[in-house]
Amino acid sequence: MNPKVISLEEKKLKPVVDHLNDLLANYHIHYQKLRGCHWNVRGNHFFTLHAKFEELYTNALTTIDELAERILTLGKPPLSTFKDYTSQSDIKEIDTIGMKDVDMVKAVIDDLETLIAMQRDLLEITSAAEDEGTNDMVNAFMQFNEKQNWMLRAFVNRS
Repeated sequence: MNPKVISLEEKKLKPVVDHLNDLLANYHIHYQKLRGCHWNVRGNHFFTLHAKFEELYTNALTTIDELAERILTLGKPPLSTFKDYTSQSDIKEIDTIGMKDVDMVKAVIDDLETLIAMQRDLLEITSAAEDEGTNDMVNAFMQFNEKQNWMLRAFVNRS
């Protein structure tokens, strides 16, 4: 697709697309970490965390699809291999087998903080590119992550 058909300038969109692909890579690793947490959580908080991790990975999956489709809307291809995701992501994989439930929550909190920082940077980039569509989308993702970060921090009593 040609970005001109949605009234955007292609040269201004390169940093937007690059950062969207970075965010996409990070979300894929975050998503898989959440799946591992969901599958492997044990302990007194099992029922609470099993459901919370499912809520979060379901949201992450939707976000992944929206990111990829926005990149396509802007006329570029989204990253689509795990090799790209693992090499480009700031969020790193972890082995959740045998991990303590509270440590899982702390790992998710760390991911959310990374995603929020990336999203804040992306909001500045989309504003400079006059790309309000991407800006609105990323802002909604960030608001969800901020709320989840607050709730999970309260869960582990981290201020």
